[in-house]
Order: sequence, then structure tokens, then C-alpha cells
Amino acid sequence: MTASLEQVHQRIELQKTALPAIYGEIDFSQTPERYTEDLSVSSMKSYADKFPAPPADIVARVKAYTMLGDVTADAYAGLMGEYGFKRLVDMLQTACDEGIEAVPDAPPELAALIAEMEVKPDWLDMNLVREGARLNRLPMAESSPWMIRGAFLATFLNKYTALPMAITGTLGHSTASRRVNETATFFTVTTLPNALEPRGEGFKAAAMVRMMHSMVRYNVLRRVKGWDVSVYGIPIPQVDQMPAGLIDVFLLAYKMLEEGRTEFTAEERARVEFSRYRCYLLGLPEDLLADTPQGIIDIMNARSGSIRDGFDDETCGSLVRATLAAYLPPDKSLGNQIHNALERRLARLVLVQHFLGGNTQMARDIGVPVQKLDYVIAGVLFPMIAAKMAIYNAALKVPGLRGLADRHLVAKLRRLLKRYGHAEFTTNAEAYRPAKPVPAE
Repeated sequence: MTASLEQVHQRIELQKTALPAIYGEIDFSQTPERYTEDLSVSSMKSYADKFPAPPADIVARVKAYTMLGDVTADAYAGLMGEYGFKRLVDMLQTACDEGIEAVPDAPPELAALIAEMEVKPDWLDMNLVREGARLNRLPMAESSPWMIRGAFLATFLNKYTALPMAITGTLGHSTASRRVNETATFFTVTTLPNALEPRGEGFKAAAMVRMMHSMVRYNVLRRVKGWDVSVYGIPIPQVDQMPAGLIDVFLLAYKMLEEGRTEFTAEERARVEFSRYRCYLLGLPEDLLADTPQGIIDIMNARSGSIRDGFDDETCGSLVRATLAAYLPPDKSLGNQIHNALERRLARLVLVQHFLGGNTQMARDIGVPVQKLDYVIAGVLFPMIAAKMAIYNAALKVPGLRGLADRHLVAKLRRLLKRYGHAEFTTNAEAYRPAKPVPAE
């Protein structure tokens, strides 16, 4: 159901009265510096002359949601002073694993969060979601392990949206490694069979991610000196979660329009519904979860076009360098060292080709130089990955082999999850550093 713009603004203003300890001093009528309607100074400035501007209603909706956190999860994170960090985590995990009734004296804020996540939206078809998860298992098992770092690097290219990550102590190599592996864990675990059902592993991971984001908002707005809402807006607003959650269907939608198609195939529709529901569990408002190719393109372009361009080396550059230098495997065995070295080189190409429009000079400027050896390694590895996926795809289409191939993929995903390590999905407020004012360019 699409909320009216008036309802959206009411929801945003509700934050002030519902959670005064977090949002009481914020003027939600102001437009933060990070927001712009001028594509020539936005993060889409390189593409400003290539794509038509999104519809005015969508632009206005994105502008509004730039100031929205997650009221339900924020209310639960706001109990940290009363319950303590560890107990909040333990209670949430128990509620996800065993149900809210298994939590003695569960606070109403926890019950509200679980209840909200268990509500099935009118558009939801869980059979499509399960099929979408099955279809996503192959790329998550075979190609994503080689691309996750490169995609993660792309989240640090803008000083306005990257600052929460810098503040929360993600500049160190070990912390960067943990965040990359946690991101890989989340997207991997959600593709497992029945993972997004209540009590499922993906459902629990989504709840933990929501709480982690809310902890960041709670701690940044209450404890970090220098966070200027008039410049940066709300830490991790709802619109900033769209790129990671919808990038796959965004690229699919663009491919469709290039092919002259405006309707999803059955498999494509399953992939779309899987991604939409996963985002819904993360707390994204339903009216940000478009269900048509053009709608997906419009909402994603409106979000990208709304963020003022700017790369600050102290914030963005530090995050990029730490993430690129991070050692991701669980140990220093020879095989893992080789894998990490190869994957790191592919990460540079993923960033350049998919997120920098092939601009290698820009990549050098931000500390991600692409070398000839990177292309040589990609020329060997990418065809091997593509061939392996083709074999799996063929097997998944044969009735007698489909079940066996899927079980093999599930087993591989389980091994990958073990490799990524236990994901805590938490944030340590003691490691936060002050925010420094970032001038507009």
C-alpha cells in the first residue's frame, strides 16, 4: 500500500514525539545539505544527461524518507540505558529463535518489533519469495564471494552517506573485514530454504541488522559530537538501505528496458519479490519497494540523484583503503591467502566497472588503482565462474537433477557461512569517533 506524502511526513514527525530521547531536538522541516535536486551536483552527475528525471512524486517521497529512521527498531535500541547492550541482543535473538513468549518479561518495544516483522503485507506471495531465494542461491554461492568486497567499496564513495561507517569504527582493517563478512553473511543466509519465515535464519538476521542500524542512530544522535543533522540528516535513513537491498533487481530492470521488455518473466518476478520482502523485513517502507521495472529504476535513480556528490579522503578514502587491504578469510592457509589476493584484485574491477562507469582515473584518485594484472586474473577467473554457473543452471533445469543441484548449492552456502564466521550484527559505541564538518563542494 502506497502512503500519501502527507502520511509520510506525519510518520517522520512522529519520531520526535514517539522517541524524544533520540529525535526530540531535530527539526524535521529542514532539508539537510546532503540532499539536492540538482543532478549536476549529485552522485549521479556523470549520468545526468543520460536518464530522464524520475517523477516528481517519487522525488518528493525520497526527499521525505531522507529524514526517516526506523521508529519501531529505534524504540527498542532506545532501551540500552535500561537493559544494557548485551541483554537487548540476547532478548532479540531469543524472540527470533523461539518466539516472543520465550522472553521473560519481554519489553513491549521488543514485542512490537517482532510483531511488525511478522505482519505479511498484502502483496506478499511466500511461494514467490521461496522461489526467488532458490534462484538466488546460485549467484550467491558462485559469483558473490568474488564480488562482495567490490560492492562494499561502492558504499564508501560519498562522504554524506559513508560518515556513519567511519564514526562507528570501521576504519581499521580487522573491523573492515568483519563488516564485509557480516554483509556477505546476511545476503547469503537469506537465500537458504525457508530462511525468511518467522523463526528462520534470514528473518533473525534481518532483525539483528535492523537493531544494529538503530543502535548506530541512537548512539550517533545522542553521543557523537559534531554530527550535524542540517548537513548529514538522519544516520542511515531508510533511503540509504535501498541500494544494497535492491541493486540486483535494479540492474535487472535496466537490462529489461534495454531489451525492450516491460514485464517480468516468472523467474524474474520471483527474484523481485524475494528482494522486496527481504527489504520489507529490514524495515523499508512499502512505498519504496516498487514492483515494476520502471518503478524500480525511478525510485533508485531518485535516491542516487538526491545525494550531493562528494568524496572526502579522510572519511571515504580511509574506508576504501581499509576495506581493500582487509584480509577476509578465516585463517592464513596458503589456499586462503591465494584466494584473498585474487579476490582483492577482482574487487577493484567490480568497483570500477559496476559503480564507477569504467573510469579508471577516478579509481586511482580514490586509492583503488587498477593494474594490467587485474585484467589478466579477471580474464581467467570470470570465465571459470561463468562456466561453473552455466553447468549448475543446466542441472537446475533438469527435473531429475534439480533437487540434487540445489542441495549442493545449499551445502556450499553453509560452507561459505562458516568461512565468513559468526555475524554479530552489532556496533560498539565506545569505538565511535567524533564527526568532523564536511563542507559542500
